[in-house]
Amino acid sequence: MPEDALDASPSRVPVGIDPNRPSIARVYDGFLGGKNHYAVDREVMERILTVVPEAADIAQGNRRFLNRACRFLATQTDISQYLDCGSGLPTAENTHQIVHRTNPEAHIVYVDNDPVVLAHGRALLEDDELVMMAKADIFSPTTVLGHELVERYLDLSAPIVLLQVGTMHHLEGERAPELMREYIDALAPGSYVVLSHFYDPEVPELTKVAKRIEDILVHGPMGAGRFRTREEIEAMVPGLEIVKPNATGEPRLVPCYQWWPDGPQLKAPSLASQCIGGIVARKP
Repeated sequence: MPEDALDASPSRVPVGIDPNRPSIARVYDGFLGGKNHYAVDREVMERILTVVPEAADIAQGNRRFLNRACRFLATQTDISQYLDCGSGLPTAENTHQIVHRTNPEAHIVYVDNDPVVLAHGRALLEDDELVMMAKADIFSPTTVLGHELVERYLDLSAPIVLLQVGTMHHLEGERAPELMREYIDALAPGSYVVLSHFYDPEVPELTKVAKRIEDILVHGPMGAGRFRTREEIEAMVPGLEIVKPNATGEPRLVPCYQWWPDGPQLKAPSLASQCIGGIVARKP
């Protein structure tokens, strides 16, 4: 086991954590270069990389999209409250760090139910009175929106930014649009939704990559990780005005690397990087 990985010996595993069951948050963290993962998580990562060697591009593209979207909203709107659902393990350039560079008084509430995420997040945020970590199931909007920390630190009668970045593809079945509608219905006009999702571009070469990864995630110990089409993903932001994703594109879902990139695309995108899509949309 790598020296920088978590120690899975019984005396070192935090209460409530099963080191024999892979964690979505830890696998994602591993693909971002983090160290908070166990052997079981690395096994999933290795299986994915065996069939799609550039699969880490999905996690990295997703994270860069989050960073650019947060920077855009912090600088181009006056919204001062953010609800980040399924925030995952703290890594470089977290939502609150990006937002606070422009708006140091903004309130951010992270929501997750992974014990490792909660432990690391609370340790990181211990001395920050503007940023909170709430324990809740993000697939239960009523529970999230009624959480005491959300009610105390966010004012849902005023515009907020709702982040569902890399979350809905872990919800099996057809509930995602209905669940997102519950969140959106609770938002005040002028609020924004930031959504990213595993994306099947419906191009044979790319669909093949998407299905290879999906097969490992859905039929392996993770049990979830659906790649959905543009139509299926855009159905998750009903009634919202999709922000134009770049200087030339129409308002719609695009691969995350195309959403207002920091500069021209000098390197050809990998196939995997085209299989994670992003949307930023406003509630009128």
